[in-house]
Amino acid sequence: MGRGYQVVKIRQKLIDAFENSKMGMSGVEISEKLGINRITMTKYLKVFAVEGFLRQKNMGNTTLWFLEPGQEVFDFPADYFKVTPQYFENLVKGNETQVYSLIKNCLNSGASMSKLIIEVIMPAIVSIKKLYDDGKIGNSEEKLLQNIISKSLQIFNQIPIDLNNKKSVVVISADPQSNLLSEAASASLHSGGWNVFHLGDMSSAINVLFDLDLQKLLGKIWKQKSGLMIIIVFSNTEEGLNFFADSVNSIKEKLGKRIRLALCGKIGKKTKIDSDLLSEKFEDVIQWSETIYERSK
Repeated sequence: MGRGYQVVKIRQKLIDAFENSKMGMSGVEISEKLGINRITMTKYLKVFAVEGFLRQKNMGNTTLWFLEPGQEVFDFPADYFKVTPQYFENLVKGNETQVYSLIKNCLNSGASMSKLIIEVIMPAIVSIKKLYDDGKIGNSEEKLLQNIISKSLQIFNQIPIDLNNKKSVVVISADPQSNLLSEAASASLHSGGWNVFHLGDMSSAINVLFDLDLQKLLGKIWKQKSGLMIIIVFSNTEEGLNFFADSVNSIKEKLGKRIRLALCGKIGKKTKIDSDLLSEKFEDVIQWSETIYERSK
């Protein structure tokens, strides 16, 4: 905790130090301004450069450091409410660079990856769909904005995480419309240490042999059958949920009792589908997965 807090403080000091320095600064200058040992400061500068917070440029025998555009330090959890509208505003304007910088700034400021996805990115996914449904944006623009969101989620997947070999999950989208939700779930679960196998849109695989195909895949990625294996299906239709539920349930007995099925999508009040979880809410699926794992230990 102390170390993380120190990093956040240094980031803010760097932002302040670079405020009036468009020509860049040397490591010595930065060290003196921040009052940090040169060797220690050099280590921080290299880490910040890898994270995309700073960039360096060699000028003869001198290395100059520059602050990347759009850098900001947030205070979480208080600033989630501030980030949500910022993300959406940059998104609808098509400001890709600002969108990605905002996510990186949040992560560098100590934001919870899962909470960032649920409180910032998920509302954007819902809002973009509403804009399209209301006729305020066309199909092409909707696709463009969805792709920007998708690239945002890829940032989370690039962060090294200590994965737990007892936590495995297969994430399926039953149709193209649900694919972004499956990406968001995969990124969120990855942040929680899950071994995520994201299959994406599997609508083209809907046929009578899918259960055998899935069983074969599970045999490869879950060889030891150790720990918990969850299969999560996102679908825009009841038909999609029914098909994949039937396929998974047909092989559950063959694969052991440590396999679970979660379905996420809209269903009628009288609809009954055999699953361990059936919910319309994205966050329910994420929370349930963690709860089930804790109970299985």
